[in-house]
Amino acid sequence: MKVKNKLRLGFGFLFVVVLFFGLVSLFYINEISNSAKVILKDNYESLNFTRDMRTILDEQDFPLNAQAANQFNTQLVKEEHNITEVGERLAVGNLREAFNQLQNKTANGAQLKLAERNARKYLRTIDVVNMRAIVIKNDKAHESVKDASLYLGLAGTLTFLILFSFSVNFPSIISNPLNSLLDGIREIANKNYSQRIHFDQSDEFAEVANAFNDMASRLDDWENSNLSKILSEKQRIETIIEQMHDAIIGINEKQEILFINTAAKSILGLNDDQPKGKLVTAITKNNDLFKSITEDKKTGEPFKIYADGKDSHFQLETREIVIPDLSPDRSSPVITAQRSAGKVYILRNITEFKELDEAKTNFIATISHELKTPIAAIKMSAKLLADNRVGELNNEQSELVQHITGDAERLLKITYELLDLSQVETGNIQLNFVPTHAEQILEYAIKAVKFEADQKDIVIEQKVADNAPQLHVDVEKTAWVMINLLSNALRYSHAKSKILVNVGVKANVVEFSVQDFGKGIDAQYQQRLFDRYFQVPTDGQNKSGSGLGLAISKEFITAQGGDIGVESEIGVGSRFYFHLPFATS
Repeated sequence: MKVKNKLRLGFGFLFVVVLFFGLVSLFYINEISNSAKVILKDNYESLNFTRDMRTILDEQDFPLNAQAANQFNTQLVKEEHNITEVGERLAVGNLREAFNQLQNKTANGAQLKLAERNARKYLRTIDVVNMRAIVIKNDKAHESVKDASLYLGLAGTLTFLILFSFSVNFPSIISNPLNSLLDGIREIANKNYSQRIHFDQSDEFAEVANAFNDMASRLDDWENSNLSKILSEKQRIETIIEQMHDAIIGINEKQEILFINTAAKSILGLNDDQPKGKLVTAITKNNDLFKSITEDKKTGEPFKIYADGKDSHFQLETREIVIPDLSPDRSSPVITAQRSAGKVYILRNITEFKELDEAKTNFIATISHELKTPIAAIKMSAKLLADNRVGELNNEQSELVQHITGDAERLLKITYELLDLSQVETGNIQLNFVPTHAEQILEYAIKAVKFEADQKDIVIEQKVADNAPQLHVDVEKTAWVMINLLSNALRYSHAKSKILVNVGVKANVVEFSVQDFGKGIDAQYQQRLFDRYFQVPTDGQNKSGSGLGLAISKEFITAQGGDIGVESEIGVGSRFYFHLPFATS
């Protein structure tokens, strides 16, 4: 019999057993539910009706007024439609007659008293009838529950015995062949390709066993005949590596040199027959460059090497070689599917790109320097046009002059930023470290942006910690950073708002922070704020800058041994900060 049919029969039998137990359970649960409904529904409602009518009799004078009579009649009508017990109909009819007498306006006091007594008597009669019925039905319900519990217990016990027997015997039909297959697979994993599996039954497991035996036979053939092909592929790969222009070095897990191409030998100054097959330590003793490469000290960072008669720039990439773990150590508590087989070091020649980058930087510096003079001339001309001594301008002309002046100032700012950027990119940042206090830096920066703040009626509040120590920094560049942060805060702050400037002490650094209460910066842009030329998308209400200010600020602060960051939330505002170390005595 096929395994699929065995599973169908087994699970079909389980389904029938569970269905049987479920149907029995549902039947008796339904019996219990019906008994409970009989008790709680009609009789309980009759007791509620009589209680409400008795309350009216207790609280009202006789004869009953129209409102009370209407309420009593409502409850009485409900009771007349809820007669379920023997003797209840007669008591309800008598109650109706007594109620009619209670509404008689011409009846004297004695007659009303008698009618009230009768009404209360019939209400008690209805209560007694329904209470007695509740007791009788409750006894019946208890009997039903007792019977149901007995039958459910018997059915549950029978079901448990059947399922227990099934769970003990049925899994072996599947597990025994699987265990045999698992043992065979483990032998194959240990390269015992002579392992074979045989099953007597004719099912899917027998087919799997035949497929397994066929696989083992093919693996045995491959193991014995594929060595020449592997050697051929190895030679082809080594030829490809040798022809590559980048320097490539391969080292195995035993720290032996697997391969090294001609480009790598030339850069490292190694003889043709020297490195291959030797230990790394034997080469690094007399070759500092090779030592720094194999110790991953230069990974990712460009560095300069004198090669081919000139200074060349390289960038090191490291790749770990990971292969399947075909023969894991069974004694180890942790068995991994893969293991490291060594590393490959690739030295990419980026000299051409470095030269292009330097040419770009020199071009930007030259153009920026040349632009300063005509932009300054434009500013001076605009200033002369705005002077009334030259001549009066109409409103439109004055507005155009203002636009020219604003755009010229913006171009001049971008020009200076490009000049600063060229300093940063060439690594020629000139720092003039002097002892100073945070108050001096803040005073210089706030004074520079005061006019812009007054135009928008923005208040700049500053707070300096009493224990702020002396700093040893470049005052001009640090103040430039503060001015840039304040200018950005003013640009994105609402008119008549405020900006908080704070200087505090954290661990061994002084923290400068500028906080605005503008629209904030989306989290997806915060990681890129300090990248060159990156600008946060605007809604058109704020003029965006060149995208260089924050990048240059980061370079200035980092060059002084500090760091810079931002905290922002949409709708709340932004807080830019940077840290500078204490002055060392």
